[in-house]
Amino acid sequence: MPAGDAFTHDQLLDIERAVRHAETVSGLHFSVYVGGADSETRPFALELLNELPDPDRTVLVYVDPAGRRLEIVTGAAAKRQLSDQSAGLAALTMQTSFATGDLTGGLVTGIQQLGDHAHQAPLLHANEPHQQ
Repeated sequence: MPAGDAFTHDQLLDIERAVRHAETVSGLHFSVYVGGADSETRPFALELLNELPDPDRTVLVYVDPAGRRLEIVTGAAAKRQLSDQSAGLAALTMQTSFATGDLTGGLVTGIQQLGDHAHQAPLLHANEPHQQ
């Protein structure tokens, strides 16, 4: 996550904790990019995603505060765990916080939501005896 001057040390720690939480509950990778785009927003976000070490299993949250843009892009495996509807709900949560000037709170809450929505329930095997 490029920090720039947009965040304090404590804010960066809050965002990093949210990313770790999302990764733990979902098994996916999460990345956050805050800054301007070199081109159209969505292609730029996809380009960023594809430059990451494991783009197939990654959720990228791209925010351009100055341009009032937000993109959530997923790799192929991540998309199977995180529906467009769930990503849209998280985006709405983030945009609501951003509109009140709370960039950090919006990112933290939205990333946590994304991780929770992508949560994979443990598999139960039919040949295991039931515990009662």
